[in-house]
Amino acid sequence: HVQLVESGGGYVQPGGSLRLSCESVSGYIDPRYAVGWFRQAAGKEREGVAAIDSDGLLTYADAVKGRFTISRDDAKDTLYLQLDSLKTEDTAMYYCAKGPMGRIPRTVDEYKDRGQGTQVTVS
Repeated sequence: HVQLVESGGGYVQPGGSLRLSCESVSGYIDPRYAVGWFRQAAGKEREGVAAIDSDGLLTYADAVKGRFTISRDDAKDTLYLQLDSLKTEDTAMYYCAKGPMGRIPRTVDEYKDRGQGTQVTVS
């Protein structure tokens, strides 16, 4: 079990940028597992945003391709999500979590050990 803590959210105008971080404060993020970000807007279902597997394979939701960048620093047990060209529809609570071993998660239900989330508001 790993405890993850997200940070970096906030208020930003459309077109702005934020950098989200996700640190392990208990245990470590086993590099054999995929890790990723998902989000949930008020009144909506959870939505996978981006993920990275143990080989560095990246995947992005169509809605964020070309605007968001996921990266991981296993030496620091930290996951990042760079959010650029933000839109109002990106407003949501963003969570990081651990995915399955060795592959990208197929659905958000495959994520475990999510953090408490960090709010991103674009307005």
